[in-house]
Amino acid sequence: MQLAALKHRTESEDCFVIDSHHVKIRFHSAKNDVQKIIVHYTDNYLDTRTDKTIEMENCGQGQESDYWTAILEAPYHRLKYTFEVIGQDRSHKIVGDRGIKDYSDENIIADSSYFKIPYLHDIDQVKTPDWVKSTIWYQIFPERFANGDKNNDPQNTKVWNPNDHPGREDFYGGDLQGIITHLDYLQSLGINGLYLCPIFEASSNHKYDTIDYLQIDPAFGTKELFAQLVNEAHKRGMRIMLDAVFNHLGSQSLQWQDVVKNGSRSRFASWFHINQFPVEKYYGPEESGPNYDTFAFEGQMPKLNTANPEVQDFLLEIATYWVKYFDIDAWRLDVANEVDHHFWMKFHDAVMAIKPDFYIVGEIWHNAQPWLNGNEFSAVMNYPYTLQIEDHFFKKTKTASELVTALTDQVMMYRDCTNQAMMNMLDSHDTARLLTLAGENKDLAIQALAFMFIQQGSPCIYYGTEMAMTGGDDPDCRKPMDWEKEDTDYWQKIHEIIALRKEYAMILGYGTINLSITPKGLIEVKRNGDSKKLTALFNTTKSEIKINVEEAPVISQNYFNEKIGVNGFVVLIDK
Repeated sequence: MQLAALKHRTESEDCFVIDSHHVKIRFHSAKNDVQKIIVHYTDNYLDTRTDKTIEMENCGQGQESDYWTAILEAPYHRLKYTFEVIGQDRSHKIVGDRGIKDYSDENIIADSSYFKIPYLHDIDQVKTPDWVKSTIWYQIFPERFANGDKNNDPQNTKVWNPNDHPGREDFYGGDLQGIITHLDYLQSLGINGLYLCPIFEASSNHKYDTIDYLQIDPAFGTKELFAQLVNEAHKRGMRIMLDAVFNHLGSQSLQWQDVVKNGSRSRFASWFHINQFPVEKYYGPEESGPNYDTFAFEGQMPKLNTANPEVQDFLLEIATYWVKYFDIDAWRLDVANEVDHHFWMKFHDAVMAIKPDFYIVGEIWHNAQPWLNGNEFSAVMNYPYTLQIEDHFFKKTKTASELVTALTDQVMMYRDCTNQAMMNMLDSHDTARLLTLAGENKDLAIQALAFMFIQQGSPCIYYGTEMAMTGGDDPDCRKPMDWEKEDTDYWQKIHEIIALRKEYAMILGYGTINLSITPKGLIEVKRNGDSKKLTALFNTTKSEIKINVEEAPVISQNYFNEKIGVNGFVVLIDK
């Protein structure tokens, strides 16, 4: 048995409270190396000879590891436990708080062998909003969704043309009124969550270069109009998520312009990371280097010093303002990983004090464990998960087996409630569009979207995905919305996928997940709920594959005569 591969960490994603009397634990072993794992557990203050035992379930295989899980009962809100591990080679070990020991009757009752959970405090339990687990998000780039009021169009607004290839400086006149006008459309599609890219005053069309966080950009509308949007959305059961950039300000902001004018004498000089004065225009990494820190190498986006108490107060006022006075439901936080953890803890406490079920999503493109321990973010944009889906379905750089093991590793990085709240998307304002990624193969795009929709996490589609819009990387992915393709076959397929997610919200929102490859090469996804089970089979091979099923699929593509064709899938419900 590979002893170095036997791993467990208490009070982490390997050991987390699920309610006041139960703890879920996970254990790692080398792939195909362990035959059985038995957990011995009891109360901290009881003799270990009062142990109960439970055999762990093998819940999935990663690239190098097998994962095991069990749920332990803690009737007195305390727990101690240890692992009895039996290898395929018949070796017999105990894995506990002080390392690995040979199994013996003496060692299994030694208190030093036991991991401890001193008390299951409700306040320490990592929790995520329940409503998110049944939410289907729709991301809107406001400047390109719909022009509902031509009176607020910027100068030189272009004609609305979905076939255009937008430039970085182009404006088309999209606004808040356009979103309000199309709320009934979004409801008919099945959407119950709206994620809006920034709507605050800024000079660009994307609004990530904020000038004033407390004002709606005039080209989008007014605060009164935004309040109407929130109210109308809430009437339809839709949640509202706003996008904020607290990592940096725009170069036209009052604060930065004061620094440009007054240098070290500016009252805002300590608001930024300035290396020397006077600040000079910055053109990128090919120059000698900036005399102030920025987002990436964007000279027009000076980085905020969020360790400064004045900056903290400024940003927390903004964060709470839109929750308190406009009743928004969520913040999506741009470049979240470049802001310090201390600030995000303050941010979390401030918004949760107003709305305890508030949803906080960070934009992080890598392992996000440090931000997901219950005191900063509810979830992150789940790029390490969804980009690997694209690697297999679109780029073909991962085999089906490699995809399944990689996704299983990703799931095991986080607690269940965190996985359930992750924001999953296959395209966005930062990436090429779904249909373009799929080489304009509509069956392939639908197959990948269906695969994403049955994963753990809250799915999100980008505006126009349902209209079969295409577009390359930014800015080509930001074309004006094509309103001419509603109710096409493609639109209907996406509507059916959304309807599936809503109909089986309890299984897909809360159920366990297991990914594997069938002997014939299909990707199998099993989602187990309390009373029902969902099984989905995806054919990403180059030939049709016969399956034997008793029930008719609740949704399928390219499925005929019990054969799943290329780019096909079936979703089955075991009642």
